[in-house]
Amino acid sequence: MTASADQEAELKLDLAHEDADRLEAAGLFPGEPRMIRQHAIYFDTPGRALSEAGFSLRIRKAGEGDAVRRVQTVKVDGQAAGLFIRPEWERPVTDDTPVIDHTTPIPALLGDTPGDIAPVFTVENTRLVWLHEGIEITLDRSRIAASEREIAFCEIELELKHGDASALFALAHRIAEIVPVRLGIASKAERGYRLLAPIASASKAHRIALDSKMTAAEAFQAIAADCLHHFRRNEPLVLDNRDGAALHQVRVAIRRLRSAMTLFKPMLDEGTRKALNGELRWLAGRLGQARELDVLIGRAAPGVLRDRLFAAQDRAYEAAIEALDSHRTRLLMLRIAEWTATGGWRSDADNREIREIPAREFAAGVLDRFRRKVKKSGRKLEKLDDHDRHEVRKTAKKLRYAVDFFAALFPEKREKRRRKRFVAALEELQDRLGALNDLAGAPRLLAELDLLDMPEAADLFGKAHKAKLLDHAAEAYENFVDAKRFWR
Repeated sequence: MTASADQEAELKLDLAHEDADRLEAAGLFPGEPRMIRQHAIYFDTPGRALSEAGFSLRIRKAGEGDAVRRVQTVKVDGQAAGLFIRPEWERPVTDDTPVIDHTTPIPALLGDTPGDIAPVFTVENTRLVWLHEGIEITLDRSRIAASEREIAFCEIELELKHGDASALFALAHRIAEIVPVRLGIASKAERGYRLLAPIASASKAHRIALDSKMTAAEAFQAIAADCLHHFRRNEPLVLDNRDGAALHQVRVAIRRLRSAMTLFKPMLDEGTRKALNGELRWLAGRLGQARELDVLIGRAAPGVLRDRLFAAQDRAYEAAIEALDSHRTRLLMLRIAEWTATGGWRSDADNREIREIPAREFAAGVLDRFRRKVKKSGRKLEKLDDHDRHEVRKTAKKLRYAVDFFAALFPEKREKRRRKRFVAALEELQDRLGALNDLAGAPRLLAELDLLDMPEAADLFGKAHKAKLLDHAAEAYENFVDAKRFWR
């Protein structure tokens, strides 16, 4: 029997062990669940060639005695959050030895002699399964072991068997009314590979795999999903470890998502876009002071002021963690995933022409528009007040995010060379404007904390350097204006 490539649409949700027990007892899913005990072995080469290529290979054993069944699965593990749609190849096997042939993509990836494929980690899983109105509901209690490390976790997977994907989100909202859940972003394979890696640290945004065959609407969905993934990769590090670098990346993920909503504004329904953007602005505001204090403390000399800043930092992190751990934030991320995957903007007749524009053509128009905005608003930069310079900085950030979002749509060597020079000029401008923004923001923050009158406070924002910073910013602006476009 040969394997086939199928499309799997599922929504994954993470929850705590005690909440899994509460959900099971709540009676939300009708009937008695089917229990399946599973043991899976994941395989790779010594150099992790499959993982590097974005694939996972496992053999899962389920059942007992004469009813035991082994299935080999090859999956594409993508970088998306919320709704997963991915190809997979399955086939029955007789033992725990992978079958590597041309019914899977592995030979095409690794060659006809793929090398030593061996076990890298195992997964023990107790699965409860319900089927309700075209959705297969699985509640997994899992343990992954890799070398001398292991983790335990619970997750719900809602897999669409037939019907519309909006039903997945409707059920997810009902679950969220009973227990706290968060969007799941990691497959069991990804969790296992993390155990093989060094201790988790803050994660920057990934390059988004857009291609020229995509429409503008498909590009937005891929970009929004990546922003959610970026957020969720870093969120646990803030909640569990109060990690400052991860907090910064959470805020970057929020800014990227808000920028994407602005860049694609012409095709989106304005009411929902504004509502979600407002919620993201609220969340960014709750995280902002903790990040600002991280930066300020890094510049403060030991002493009474620094001690006061540390005390304020503790309070700011408590507020940030409270916001991240709130039902409001969990619901917000679920709403964004639902809107990008199934929202009414996808079928609005008024926006159809924009949605169906080729992604590359749409990207070029966006890049043109925001480049013009930066050029226009940044003229005579040294004469602008702090507020107007900050507005230039925000527009430049949106342009930078657009460059990063759309980079894969301009893959030619000449485009790459020009993009590198364009990004260098844009980064220099952002850095100069950022230094000026810090200069303006430090007194405001110190005043909010009632610390502005302390003797050491003036050392943190050194206004004597402002003239030099303005000169550098004006020079960076001219370099940006001279940088050639890499698109079109």
